[in-house]
Amino acid sequence: MTQVGTIVWLSSELMFFAGMFAIYFTHRSVASPEEWAAATDLLNMPLVVINTTILILSSFTCQFGVIAAQRHQARRTGSLLNVRGWGLQEWFTLTFIMGAVFVGGQVTEYAELVEHGVLISNSSFGTVFYLTTGFHGIHVVGGLIAFLFVLGSSFVAGRFGHREEVRAHVTSYYWHFVDVIWVALFFVIYFLK
Repeated sequence: MTQVGTIVWLSSELMFFAGMFAIYFTHRSVASPEEWAAATDLLNMPLVVINTTILILSSFTCQFGVIAAQRHQARRTGSLLNVRGWGLQEWFTLTFIMGAVFVGGQVTEYAELVEHGVLISNSSFGTVFYLTTGFHGIHVVGGLIAFLFVLGSSFVAGRFGHREEVRAHVTSYYWHFVDVIWVALFFVIYFLK
C-alpha cells in the first residue's frame, strides 16, 4: 500500500509541475523575445550540463541501492573499493552526496544570475526561472531528507528486512520522479528556443 500511495502522491506532484510548465510557456509566449534572449544568454551551460549529468547518474546509484535493498543487504561486504559488494547504505550515501552537489550547483547558478541582475522581481524570465527551478530544488532537498531517513532507519534496524526495502523503493520512486522532472526542465529552459 505504501508503494501505491507514493505513486498516487507523485501523480499529484506531476500535476503541480504541469502547472509550472504552463506558467513557463505562458510567460514565454507573452514576453519580449529580446528580454528572454538576453536572460537566457546569461545561463551557465557548462555548469548546468555537469549538474544535470550528476543528477541523472544519481538515479543509477539510487537504483543500485534499491537492488541491494532487494537482497536485504544494508552494508557493504568487503572493501569500500569493491563496488560490487556495496549495500544500500553505500549506494544511498553516494546518491545523497550527488544530490547535494546538484543543489550546490543550482545555488551557484542562482548567485551568478543575481550578480547579473536577473531577479525574480524584475523580469518575466527571472520569475519563471526561479519558480520552476526553485520548486524543483525544494523537491530535491525533500529527496535528500528522505535518503537521510532511509539511511538512518537502515542503521537502526537490527535486521534489514521488508520494511526497509519498501522505504528504499518509495524513496527511489520519488528520486526518479525528481530526476525526470529536471530532464524536462533542462530541455525546456536551456535548449528550447
